Amino acid sequence: MTRVPLPESFLRLPITHRALHDRAAGRIENSPAAIRAAVAAGYGIEVDLQLSSDGVPMVFHDEVLDRLTDQTGPVNVRTAVDLGHIRLTGSTDTIPTLAEVLALIGGQVPLLIEIKDQSLVMGPTDGRLEAATAKALEGYRGDVALMSFNPASVAHLARLAPDLPRGITTSAYDPDDWAPMPADMCAHFRAIPDYDSTGSSFISHEAPDLARPRVAELKAQGARVLCWTIRSPEQEAEARKHADNVTFEGYRAELPA
Repeated sequence: MTRVPLPESFLRLPITHRALHDRAAGRIENSPAAIRAAVAAGYGIEVDLQLSSDGVPMVFHDEVLDRLTDQTGPVNVRTAVDLGHIRLTGSTDTIPTLAEVLALIGGQVPLLIEIKDQSLVMGPTDGRLEAATAKALEGYRGDVALMSFNPASVAHLARLAPDLPRGITTSAYDPDDWAPMPADMCAHFRAIPDYDSTGSSFISHEAPDLARPRVAELKAQGARVLCWTIRSPEQEAEARKHADNVTFEGYRAELPA
């Protein structure tokens, strides 16, 4: 399986986690306002995708609406039109589609897209979100890369979008943090066993766990290493001892000269 290299822009420009959000300023995570702010600042952008009931990729992190809106219940039981009318709490923005976000970015900065696990158990997926994402990206002129915690999703992307760089979002998989995932499954995914089989060219690893030998092993084999989520210049300096770039929030990472 052919690996597609991660474009240089993903290594040069710090990447905003869920775009350049700042709730106090009315810019909610993954919102159009946060997207516009990241573009204006010249940062890369990371966003998350969930699927609407009618098969449209929506830029939204959670499986349910409760935390970020005044609505409740799963995202995937609402249509894209319905979701597009739901206001993000603390903002005048509503939940955007991937197509709307692509239009806002317009290739000006790199876009890192995380496909959220649609199985909810890190198991096989039906590929609907992956297919809809690949379709939305057809003809997009700009640097874009795709990733997921779920290797099954990354395998779908290898088939559906073989010309786009893809990677695995990775973690220390502490069983306490990942409950109710069984400890043996945590140990399985902690070893990052699916990097080669999915034709990945990068990982985005949990920052406090970057010193893990498996991360160094993959890097020595040519993998690019991104990381999540950095929240201070001090954390960034530590992460850059191991990672090629950072995904950050809560402060302004320094841009290259």
